[in-house]
Amino acid sequence: MSSSFDRVRVLWPDHLGLARGKYLPASLADKGARHCTGTWALGYDRGMTPYTVGSHWDEGLPDFDAVFDMADLRPSWEANTRVVVADLERHGVPFAVSPRGALRKAVEDWRAMGLEPFVGIELEAFVFTPDGAGGWKPLDTPGAFVYGTGPAVDPHGLIDAIWSACAAAELPLESVNSEYDSGQFEFTLRYADAVRAADDAFLFKVLAREVGHRLGLLVTFMGKPLSDRGGSGLHVNFSFRTSTGENVINDADAADGISDVARHAIGGLIAHHRSLAGLCAPTVNAYKRLRPASLSGYWANWGFDHRGATIRVPAERGAGARLEHRQSDGAAVVHTAVAAVLQASRLGVVDRVDPGLAEGGNGLDTIEATVGVPASLIEALSELEADQALVEAVGAELVAQHVMVKRTEWERFCAATTDWELREYLPFL
Repeated sequence: MSSSFDRVRVLWPDHLGLARGKYLPASLADKGARHCTGTWALGYDRGMTPYTVGSHWDEGLPDFDAVFDMADLRPSWEANTRVVVADLERHGVPFAVSPRGALRKAVEDWRAMGLEPFVGIELEAFVFTPDGAGGWKPLDTPGAFVYGTGPAVDPHGLIDAIWSACAAAELPLESVNSEYDSGQFEFTLRYADAVRAADDAFLFKVLAREVGHRLGLLVTFMGKPLSDRGGSGLHVNFSFRTSTGENVINDADAADGISDVARHAIGGLIAHHRSLAGLCAPTVNAYKRLRPASLSGYWANWGFDHRGATIRVPAERGAGARLEHRQSDGAAVVHTAVAAVLQASRLGVVDRVDPGLAEGGNGLDTIEATVGVPASLIEALSELEADQALVEAVGAELVAQHVMVKRTEWERFCAATTDWELREYLPFL
């Protein structure tokens, strides 16, 4: 890795999962960067929701600060550049609507219990190619199959390019393979402390999309971009360690190898399952992926090495023991989703919530679970607002800001005429 660089790319995750930020000359980067609070009122359409929490609408949309330590600069996939994921402050205190700030709070809440959260993230994404008419079509790979590698599944060399970019940026890509559906890939990032792991996943999403653009491809982490294929998840694997490095998910004396901490954490995730969807599945599209028999985290259930369960307990024990939460999709704000999962788990441990029996159905044509996610984004937002324990744990201002912007997003969806409506009705009505 070259030690020379002439600019710093300051990035931070917003409420939509977008990587906001600025390029700064290296000579001035230690001063940080400022941004407009009106950013927190924006939707994907660039429209603003008036009086959104965090926007300081009544104050004329003033500044907030993106702050970082120069020692935290990271290598980049761009030449002569360092990159950093910034914390957000206003008037010298943490900015309450910051997703990264919410994750820092979740980590501190677990540390107050004497435990350190560690996280590993798996992401799925589809690849699209130009359709010749100014739009995009799914990557056509007739020779593709699940767990495929090489040119048959990646004729454009996208995975090679992403791998090389990750190596340059020192992003810990642990494995890559094609998924069940043609044009879809899974990317696994190595375990790290919770904030570092979320930062890695956040930067990886930026890197993958930018590498794709350079090759004329579109890499999308949208939850369900194609109605005839499966969805793309963001799976949060997590464990907790003591100050001496002991993994408290594991219990060698238990018949199934998992501890009471693990069981109560699972109980918390099940108890807050429906409200978690408001943060972990934060788009209209997410609820096209979250359906029964889709192996997607629809049901409030758990199981041992069971992909039909939202909380999967992988087979590893000992130092590798962990829980996997499968509800989030690739469009989720990584830091917010991880914070929500950690907080729901913590509430379960604090309240000693019993998770009930492990799922006995196969999750496809048999199921024992009876509670699923809300049917739509608007219902999930209402469930989230009503769950005051989770709201306070994640951060009341962040949740309020999120709900305001997302309700506006839902209203735009309801007002739009969709392609489905045109195909279904236009020939006949």
